[in-house]
Amino acid sequence: MGHLFVAAGALYAALAVAAGAFGAHTLAGRLDPRSLELWESAARYLMYGGLGLIACGVLERVWAERLLVAAGWCLAVGAVVFSGTVFVLALGGPRIFGAITPVGGLLLIAGFAAIAWAAVDRHLEAEEEAEETASVETSAEG
Repeated sequence: MGHLFVAAGALYAALAVAAGAFGAHTLAGRLDPRSLELWESAARYLMYGGLGLIACGVLERVWAERLLVAAGWCLAVGAVVFSGTVFVLALGGPRIFGAITPVGGLLLIAGFAAIAWAAVDRHLEAEEEAEETASVETSAEG
């Protein structure tokens, strides 16, 4: 999954830059300030999701933590749902999309929290391994 997450994250990041540029250069004269602010937020959170996916992909290949796969899927789906619905709202789409947006936000939060959990878990495993190694070395000396 690592390669897939890196590729998807890079694609999300590229789309976020394109969306930001489109908003700044094309939509700036066409949308009211609040809608333009929504568009910018959608692009920014798509970038956050993309960077998180890249991190998941790289870390999953190094740590081989299943939790990072779950984190990656949460980030992938969360970024699309959150940013997609906010893009729709910015363009004047039906307000019902605003009811879906928090689901994407919760998935983004869950994804980043899972990365943190995986890092703490990996740290604790490394500490246990270090203690076991030190215990074996002490026993061998005695």
